[in-house]
Amino acid sequence: MSLEIECKFLLPEYPANRIKEGEIRIEKEQIIEQTYLALHGDQELRVRKIHDLTSGKVEYTHTFKKGHGIAREEVEYSISEGLYEQIIDIHQAVPLIKKRTTALWGDYVIEMDDYEQIQLLVLEVEFASLEEAESFAAPEWFGKDISSDKQYSNKKVWQELQARKG
Repeated sequence: MSLEIECKFLLPEYPANRIKEGEIRIEKEQIIEQTYLALHGDQELRVRKIHDLTSGKVEYTHTFKKGHGIAREEVEYSISEGLYEQIIDIHQAVPLIKKRTTALWGDYVIEMDDYEQIQLLVLEVEFASLEEAESFAAPEWFGKDISSDKQYSNKKVWQELQARKG
């Protein structure tokens, strides 16, 4: 099981000017539909449909995560479209949909997620080590650090979507 180490921020606005000025270089843009299959304590099981907006390629993943905060265990692997569709049909859940923009900012890869069903814009930075994450000084434009705030977790937002569908 690999360790995912990331810090998450409540991005006040999409950094269009920083992109225009070349401070941020967009690598790819995707539409992600994500559905949770099981949630228990600090564990989650989910599937995703990931549509790359540049290439048009669609991929499907199955992920298990364990833990809270900036460092969590993660196992992710590809699944077929057929398996994904069967899982979605069985669960009949509303997927969480977000546009993910992956970009380079200096030496860092950042991911900006703009959620379709709610007003939420977040920025994530992944790190190779816990030490690197803990010593990271985020610029003010990243917004509030929400790395340990469960209110902004994808799983919490998805649960709220399910409660609204009924």
